Amino acid sequence: MSPLPKDSDGNYMTKLSRLGLGLAALGRPGYINLGHAADLRHDYEIAAMEANAHTVLDAAWEAGIRYFDAARSYGRAEQFLSTWLKSHSIPSGSVKVGSKWGYTYTADWQIEAEKHEIKEHSLSVLQRQIKESQELLSPYLQLYQIHSATLDSGVLENKQVLDKLAQLRADGLQIGLSLSGTKQADILQRALEINYDGTLLFGSVQATWNLLEQSATAVLATAHDAGLWVIVKEALANGRLTSRNNMPDFADKRALLDKLAAQKETTIDALALAGVLAQPWADMVLSGAATVAHLRSNVTAVSLTYDPATAAQLQQLIEPPDVYWQTRSSLAWN
Repeated sequence: MSPLPKDSDGNYMTKLSRLGLGLAALGRPGYINLGHAADLRHDYEIAAMEANAHTVLDAAWEAGIRYFDAARSYGRAEQFLSTWLKSHSIPSGSVKVGSKWGYTYTADWQIEAEKHEIKEHSLSVLQRQIKESQELLSPYLQLYQIHSATLDSGVLENKQVLDKLAQLRADGLQIGLSLSGTKQADILQRALEINYDGTLLFGSVQATWNLLEQSATAVLATAHDAGLWVIVKEALANGRLTSRNNMPDFADKRALLDKLAAQKETTIDALALAGVLAQPWADMVLSGAATVAHLRSNVTAVSLTYDPATAAQLQQLIEPPDVYWQTRSSLAWN
């Protein structure tokens, strides 16, 4: 395994330290990303999927990516990541691994299922899943996150759960939460009010933010200023901000993306990721690539110049949160 790349002056390419790899599309045969089936070549055998995950992880490492993000509900993502880390004898101090609890994978390795995952933010689920995550990912696991925390699940009011998270923090884990849906800002604002031993319980937040969905901008900036490590997920809107999006109702937005990407001699995905990397509060931006080709295209975003004129034109893409999340919920598992 190669070390982190260096620039022409011999300095480590620290820009790449802001780009991580999320394993949502690598650990299970069914996912909502546009073209997911093609990415996996319709080969859903466990051994084939593990080999593909390892190949993409190899490419991520070669590119300089050092943060990897999984979850208990991402099928075998934790297992695939674990076997890759251990087979390459990667020192625990050279990577950062995050995972999440609160959803249980229930699709039984099928593309179509009545329910792909079941949400339960209870103490018993936390106790079970932290044990499962640590068994697979120790000593690499550094960050443990509530998966898609919501106000209606009551997880941010559950003292037993919060006490357990505080205990895990005292034992050395960074504690975070991921967000989803139209109430991301409200949930994060509540999380910023939770203190243990005089300090904020949560040391990180993972939120959806992209050229289409920017409703959480202000509170993410506030969280960053408060010292939280801000991770951006779904930066490509589950493939809607890639060349795969041929939806008729997206045609005008696609034309704008094509024009601006051509002007910069880049790809739509790289342009979209550059827009996220340009946000000063975004500490980590996740690629959700499931192929080496897509990963390599994503990585070129770090070298793009995202100027104010481009940013201003791309403001035309923003959707109301309810429209964005309704569209996301309509994407087919494939």
